[in-house]
Amino acid sequence: MTVRSILNTKGHQIMSVEPDVKLSAAIKLLGEKKIGAVLVMNQSRLEGILSERDIVRVLGDRGAGVLEEPVSEVMTRKVVTCKETDTVAELMETMTTGKFRHLPVLDNGKVVGLISIGDIVKWRVREYETEQEALRDYIKTA
Repeated sequence: MTVRSILNTKGHQIMSVEPDVKLSAAIKLLGEKKIGAVLVMNQSRLEGILSERDIVRVLGDRGAGVLEEPVSEVMTRKVVTCKETDTVAELMETMTTGKFRHLPVLDNGKVVGLISIGDIVKWRVREYETEQEALRDYIKTA
């Protein structure tokens, strides 16, 4: 099972903000879209990722005044990414090792999607349900 199969089911929609957007506006977008991270892009170039964890960390360190600062001052700059050909097992290993929950998907350097740990869990649940149904059908015919 690959990242491509998850994106084909989930879709390739990407939520992003520009680096100069205020942190407060990015937080509003996260809340409105009910998402845990947003990509920070300068036109079509990935510059960083802003996650709920980044926000909590910076608010704890610097206080509410940071809400008026640009996202570029808060975002994670060293973004770990994946490819559409990566397997779900590879994603789980990368996310577990890196202790993060969102991976941008790149194809030839271009962002084509974003995979979250929730996407992986949903996919695995569907996979187990399909396997369970196949086993039930097999047992019925045996």
